[in-house]
Amino acid sequence: MSGADELDEAIALANEDAWGRPRPKAGGAHRGGPGAGGTPRPRADGGTTGGSTGGRGRDGDHGSGHRPARTTRDDGQAGAGPEAGAQARDRSRTARAHAHDVPWPDARTYAARAAAPLPSLALPLDQALHHTLDAPLDALTDLPSFDTSAMDGWAVAGPGPWTLAEDATGTGILAGARSEPRPLPDGRAVRIATGARIPPGANAVLRSEYGETDGSRLRTTRRPQPGTDIRPRGQECRSGDRLLPAGTPVTPAVLGLAAAAGYDRLTVTRRPRAEVLVLGDELLHRGVPHEGRIRDALGPAVAPWLSELGADVIVTRRLGDDAEALHEAVATTTADLLVTTGGTARGPVDHLRPTLARLGARLLIEGVRVRPGHPMLLARLPRRGEAGTEAGSTESGGTEGGGGPFLVGLPGNPLAALSGLATLADPLIRTLGDRPPRPELYARITDDVQGHPRDTRLVPVDHSPSPSRARPLHYNGPAMLRGIATATALAVVPPGGAPSGTEVQMLPLPWVAR
Repeated sequence: MSGADELDEAIALANEDAWGRPRPKAGGAHRGGPGAGGTPRPRADGGTTGGSTGGRGRDGDHGSGHRPARTTRDDGQAGAGPEAGAQARDRSRTARAHAHDVPWPDARTYAARAAAPLPSLALPLDQALHHTLDAPLDALTDLPSFDTSAMDGWAVAGPGPWTLAEDATGTGILAGARSEPRPLPDGRAVRIATGARIPPGANAVLRSEYGETDGSRLRTTRRPQPGTDIRPRGQECRSGDRLLPAGTPVTPAVLGLAAAAGYDRLTVTRRPRAEVLVLGDELLHRGVPHEGRIRDALGPAVAPWLSELGADVIVTRRLGDDAEALHEAVATTTADLLVTTGGTARGPVDHLRPTLARLGARLLIEGVRVRPGHPMLLARLPRRGEAGTEAGSTESGGTEGGGGPFLVGLPGNPLAALSGLATLADPLIRTLGDRPPRPELYARITDDVQGHPRDTRLVPVDHSPSPSRARPLHYNGPAMLRGIATATALAVVPPGGAPSGTEVQMLPLPWVAR
């Protein structure tokens, strides 16, 4: 089944929720720690979920921990009559258009499944940070590649005391010396630096602080055992050993290991390129709000947020409410992902939906059952050069439009927009960049949190990992940023709310979780 077909199946199941039909659960991400695979938890959409297992099964393949488990269905329609079959076909056609009012957990799953990892490329080490390995990292040499001294001191042969060997340089054996050191006869010692090659015949290194010299003699009261402070060749790995699997995030430590193992370049999955389009004539881009206009809070915030999620932001464009400028920007983008702020509603100056229809884009998700941020959407643009005609419509599902860049439409209210980044952009960018999902994290709420009767709420909290507690923050309305500015996570509050002491899912903010 193709990725698009998997998405269609998932969307159909989402719409079955709206029609009141039972739906089998999809496999979820593994949550480690106490309770994993045990006691069911309240789901963010009001249901329950039990522990599940999964993990990243790679060298070339993705296990269930990397991609959400494929949803299966059993419609129970065996022996159904023609009328039931016609209704099912009608539902299928509707589902292929897009999913309306998707439950919050499912929206994140669908966003992750909508894409596939981007192509790989080879990058120099100084450009590979924060990418994902697309090929395993195998050692190109033994580490260390020769017997080496672990300490400054003397290389010694035999039990001692020792006679200091003649040293024409007066410095002993230094790290990086190109010539191989001369053999060391029994009963002799020679100065040696950390990292230097052990001379043939030496059986230990005596640390500087343990030795005393008297002319040409070296003595110690702490006689070293054979092998003391010698790092033998291949101690860390042998040439050809698998050091890291494909799918490993490239951190500074990974870069260091790759360099030590002999690499100059790494084969990594390309990070998605993103553009941000800020919409709205009411926005000011400098100065104090005045004359009915407000400052653009999202233009400065969205691009760095996307960068923290793993995207390379090309540009932020401020387009106002100009329909033609929006059409031009979307139609000519060279990005893998477009993120728009505002314009997701159906008002007279909300031009995003007409623009998507005009281009023949495929609308995948329209509305998510989450507050704030309900009007968010996810669409797939046609491949470049394959834009639809004016007759194409995302609303009717008449144009597939798959294969091109993705578009995440964020509401215009600031906290609602950031909710959209956490809900749709995060899992989508992770898939595009071939990064595994974060393990699910839970904490107990320290105060009562009011819930929405039908939808999940994302509430800024100050999360303390030990003990795992989360304090809800004030100023968490959809147009407010004061709460999120001091938050470390978003609490996923199920419909109906969460009394004090309830354990709920945490979404660590990306700069905290890195």
